[in-house]
Amino acid sequence: MEKNYHLVSKKVTATSLLVALGIIYGDIGTSPLYVFKAIIGERPIEETLVYGGISCVFWTLVFQTSVKYIWLTLQADNQGEGGIFSLYALVRQHGKNLVIPTILGATTLLADGIITPPISVASAVEGLVMVPGFESIPTVPIVIVILSVLFFVQRFGTQKVGGTFGPIMVIWFSMLFILGISQVLQHPTVLHALNPFYAYQLLTQYPQGFWLLGAVFLATTGAEALYSDLGHCGVKNIRITWAFVKICLITNYLGQAAWILHQGQQVLNGRNPFYELMPSWFLLGGVGIATMATIIASQALISGSFTMINEAVNLNFWPRVTVRQPTELKGQIFIPSVNSILWVGCILMILYFQSSSHMEAAYGFSITVAMMMTTYLLSYFLLYKLHWKRVYVYAIMALFTMIELSFFIANVAKIKERWMFLFFELFIFLTMYIWYYARKINNRFTKFIDLGKYVQQIKDLSEDELIPKFSTHLIYMTKANNRQDIEDKIIKSIFSKRPKRADVYWFLHIDRTEEPYTLSYSVHELVDDKVIKINLNIGFRIQPKTEFYFKKIVQDLVKNKELNLHIRPDGSTKYNAEPDFKFVIIEKFLSVENEFTLKEGLLLNSYFKLKRMGQRDEQAFGLDKSDVEIEYVPLVYQSMEQMELKRI
Repeated sequence: MEKNYHLVSKKVTATSLLVALGIIYGDIGTSPLYVFKAIIGERPIEETLVYGGISCVFWTLVFQTSVKYIWLTLQADNQGEGGIFSLYALVRQHGKNLVIPTILGATTLLADGIITPPISVASAVEGLVMVPGFESIPTVPIVIVILSVLFFVQRFGTQKVGGTFGPIMVIWFSMLFILGISQVLQHPTVLHALNPFYAYQLLTQYPQGFWLLGAVFLATTGAEALYSDLGHCGVKNIRITWAFVKICLITNYLGQAAWILHQGQQVLNGRNPFYELMPSWFLLGGVGIATMATIIASQALISGSFTMINEAVNLNFWPRVTVRQPTELKGQIFIPSVNSILWVGCILMILYFQSSSHMEAAYGFSITVAMMMTTYLLSYFLLYKLHWKRVYVYAIMALFTMIELSFFIANVAKIKERWMFLFFELFIFLTMYIWYYARKINNRFTKFIDLGKYVQQIKDLSEDELIPKFSTHLIYMTKANNRQDIEDKIIKSIFSKRPKRADVYWFLHIDRTEEPYTLSYSVHELVDDKVIKINLNIGFRIQPKTEFYFKKIVQDLVKNKELNLHIRPDGSTKYNAEPDFKFVIIEKFLSVENEFTLKEGLLLNSYFKLKRMGQRDEQAFGLDKSDVEIEYVPLVYQSMEQMELKRI
């Protein structure tokens, strides 16, 4: 099934091209709604500003989107999947300093998820005030209703709605092209604006022209989605559709520039040049098409956030959370907690800013950080996976670092407009940082021992009928990936206090692979039909259903007569055909014996608080609660120093 999925995604057909248009171009495709309006603002209209703005937008799309993402980054194909976590999974073995860039990149991408939907939808809905009879209509309540409905329907899946995304986006991009070309044909001299000299002139000679890069950058904010959605569309489909999308975008920007220069007024006075291109009879329909396009853009971002958090969980960057699959469509998931956070954030944004023009000032800062982090990780991919010469890698990285650093500096001025975002971004960053590094500490104090030394004792315990039978099949979840290793706490669990007698002892290790959709296993029998180790390899995009997988493995072993349960009872009876399984999960807690430094105490205490807030282990592993036994053991990180107790 997985193989077929990837084969389909790599084929180029009319349907696959339509799907690509519907999935990945919502954000970058709706940028003409607000980019040029943000560049011009209330500044006096003059050729240097207008031509320079167009030139900057065009060359930004060439270098930042076409060269960096379409040509270079899409080569970082992780078994058909893309995105910053997929890129990290590809290169993490080649560098020790890749965790923080990955966390920063993921944090900033998620953080902008609370402003992209409101700015996109608000930009479209605000076109209503230009329609005769709707001049005084309040747009904020309409935006809130649209966003609330959008987040509400996530729980049901978007498979049916998604089928209409492609045709709607074809209509949208065709509309962009037609509106733009109608103005370009009337004023063809606007094509001169594509000359890079005008961009240079704007940045160096126009008063405070460099700071306009903050508005120019809005034209490429959706470029990250081209890589994130690689798995849904395939490289060839993205590259082919981008040629069409880019032509439509540039044509519309040129059309807006032509209209601005020839509309007869010295300032825009708050007018949106995008809607000014439309004839009055088409305005209401144009607003409707724009609104649908922005809803699609928002949907793509929401779905992308679900996918990113799911990958973060599986790569140990995020606490385990409830993940649901609302439809049979592969890869479509729903995470209730993320959905609620994004919905609340989006509503607060529109209530705070009130209009898209106010949001433009705050938009784009985080994406510059995300792009710089992608550039850093990409350099490792080019060096160690594609084996490019260092001189070429350094030259390319220098080019994009210069471009992205310029955008970053220009966007720094927006910090004062987005101070409230910093709390949201800090929350996401600290959650990932604490979870990742506290788990490292936790794992460092996990002691492994040789299971082979205890197999005879386990065999004796299994045959000792004086001990009450705990379970027919006793399964321990273990972190040990070596065949003979096991945690000492598991051995203590088997023998300490009340020994756990079972017919078969299983030790199950889950290995999260660097490939997204791996699903395989290996079996090692240390004692025939008595002590068995299973390594279960699961891709980082798959939500594990451990109990289902385990029972299937047991069935296969019995069927193939590799496990001799076919000649003796397996725990089933004539009253119940199901074998008797019991999974044991050992939970750690911080012992009161610990003494911490300030950093260690904050890190570990925060980790265990996050753990309590997240999904329980049996849910995360996909185990039935009735088949699970949870045991608690203390984590002694640093024992208290020796002290003298004086008897009186």
